[in-house]
Amino acid sequence: MSQIDNLPPLREVIAEHGLRAKKELGQNFLLDLNLTSRIARVGGSLEGVRVIEVGPGPGGLTRALLAEGAREVIAIERDPRTLPALAQIAEAYPGRLTIISGDALEMDYRLLADGPTRIIANLPYNIATPLLTGWLTSQPWPPYFESLTLMFQREVAERICARPGEDPYGRLGVLAGWRTEARIAFNVSREAFTPQPNVTSAVVHLKPKAVDDTVAVRDLENVTKAAFGQRRKMVRQSLKSLGVPVEGLLAAADLKGDERAEELPVEAFLAMARVLPGLR
Repeated sequence: MSQIDNLPPLREVIAEHGLRAKKELGQNFLLDLNLTSRIARVGGSLEGVRVIEVGPGPGGLTRALLAEGAREVIAIERDPRTLPALAQIAEAYPGRLTIISGDALEMDYRLLADGPTRIIANLPYNIATPLLTGWLTSQPWPPYFESLTLMFQREVAERICARPGEDPYGRLGVLAGWRTEARIAFNVSREAFTPQPNVTSAVVHLKPKAVDDTVAVRDLENVTKAAFGQRRKMVRQSLKSLGVPVEGLLAAADLKGDERAEELPVEAFLAMARVLPGLR
């Protein structure tokens, strides 16, 4: 493993500060600085970019982001044990690393953005999906960030990037497909982490795109919740839980009603969400 800066190898950092990954915090540390550098580069050059990172742990990805030229990294860390290790990185990169000790789920990320901003993180697995959902439902849209480059369990990554007709396709795929161009950049083996998780991981890159602003996020969420809540049933049946005339929803999306949610394109869900308020 090559060094990307003059700081000690990550294994030495972890040993020095006694950093044992905590399962209750969803922690799995990445020790390969070649790999963290690859993650940092997924979205292109970081020159002049402010990066928001969630769950830096001992700072492997943090170091890669700074070494790759990020103008500034805002690192949000809940675990106070890691703060001394992060402070060493801040000293090595004067004025370029800001450490926020707090809960990532409670942050107002818009206030952290300043100029070109990207969110790049090896997310704690236990909060990865709610964090992503929060970023994808940001208002107004397009959002304050240029892109998201995030590590997930492979199963979750497949759900994010799934297309109609694919088994993982569901509510998360509709939301991501509506507002972003989402792709799996590459897989990350279990062996790359300490401790090793039970599953393969994957890095997902999401780039915001222009969307139809006549659709309210809440209405889309209600439609997809109903449709996928009984995903093996025909949509004529599953949509009844919305409590509105189903024929109006089907007509708006040009559906016969015998389709199943997993077959429908994102545009069909948007069409139903658009007319939902008028049917109540």
